[in-house]
Amino acid sequence: MVSGMHVSYQVEYARRARSAGPPIGFVPELEGLDVEPAALQVPAIERPRERMMTFGPAALSNVELIALLLGGGHSEQRALTLLQQVGGITGLLRCVPDDLLAAPGVGEASATAVCAAIELARRIGQIEMPFESSIHGPEDVRRYVRASLRGRSQEVFVVLGLDSRQRVRLVREVAVGSVSHVEVHPREVFRPLVRAGSHSVILVHNHPSGELRPSAADLRITHRLVELGELLGIPVLDHLIATDDGVASFVGLGLLPAPASSPEECG
Repeated sequence: MVSGMHVSYQVEYARRARSAGPPIGFVPELEGLDVEPAALQVPAIERPRERMMTFGPAALSNVELIALLLGGGHSEQRALTLLQQVGGITGLLRCVPDDLLAAPGVGEASATAVCAAIELARRIGQIEMPFESSIHGPEDVRRYVRASLRGRSQEVFVVLGLDSRQRVRLVREVAVGSVSHVEVHPREVFRPLVRAGSHSVILVHNHPSGELRPSAADLRITHRLVELGELLGIPVLDHLIATDDGVASFVGLGLLPAPASSPEECG
C-alpha cells in the first residue's frame, strides 16, 4: 500500500445480477498517487522495458537505459536530469553513489545500482585482455586499456609485463597521481617486472583531462624508462596514453621505435 495515498471510488451498480469481475460502472479516482499520466497513454511497445525485451538493449537510448536502472515513477525524466547534472555518460563514469544522490529523485538504491552497472561494464571490458595471444600492437590491448582506465579521475600508471612470446603475463598498477600528473619511480615500475621474469613491457597511463598528446613530462619519463629497460634486459615496447575517447601509442606517434623483433623470432 502506498503511504499517504487517498483513494476514493464511485461505484454504480446496475439493476441486474452482478457478474464475476469488477462492478459495472466501476470508476476509480486516484488522488495523490505518484503515477505518470503519460505512461498510461504510451503504448507498451514504446516503454523502455518492453522495447528492450522486444528489440534488445541496443535499441534503447542512454536515457532509457539509465531509466531502467533507476526504476520507479518518472524514471526517464529523472534519468535525463541525472545525465544533465553529471555531464552525460562520460561524467557518469567518474561518479560515486554520493555524487548521484545529489540529483533529484535518486535514492541510495538507484545510485548504487547505477554505479554497480558501470563497474560491471568496466570489468567485462577487462576480460578482453588477450592473455593467451601474442601482442602485435596497441590495437591488441586497446579495449582492455580503455576499460581499465576509463572514468578514472586521477592519473594512473600501469605496466603490462610480457613473456618471450609477447603474451601478457603481468598487469600491475604502479603509481596513482592527481588529475593532471602522476609521479613515476623507475624502481616501482621494474620491481614487479623483474620479480615476474618479464621479457618486455608495455607502459600505460591515462589522461583524465582528455588530452591524448604526451606531455613533456611523459616524454622524459618514457625515455628514462626505456634506457633503464635496456640495462635490465626488459625492453619497453610501447607507451600508451588512454583517455575516455581513445588510446594513443608512442610507437604510432613516432616517439619510440617499433620493436625490432616479432613474437615468432623470440625464443
